Amino acid sequence: MIIFSKYIVPKGYLGITIFPFVILRHNSLKQDSALINHERIHLKQQLELLVLPFFIIYSFEFLIRLFQYKSWHLAYRNISFEREAYANEKDLNYLKSRSFWNFIKYL
Repeated sequence: MIIFSKYIVPKGYLGITIFPFVILRHNSLKQDSALINHERIHLKQQLELLVLPFFIIYSFEFLIRLFQYKSWHLAYRNISFEREAYANEKDLNYLKSRSFWNFIKYL
């Protein structure tokens, strides 16, 4: 389910996914197929980890990456979940062939 809110999505981001919602900053972004696919990859990741563990692992990995890179942006971009989503966002058929827990390959 896609909803729109410039107040929920943090500044500097176009969208976030909190199962079962994809929240986009602007209505016009629903036309961006790569962004929608990126967020759908996150939905799949969240389902595989039963939602709450996804956010725990995501936060923990972000803290590790922040310590490692000392940069918010680099830490965010190097979280395994984000690396998988960014690497495959333009492949609109990716989720059809994606293997279970594929994000592990991006650790």
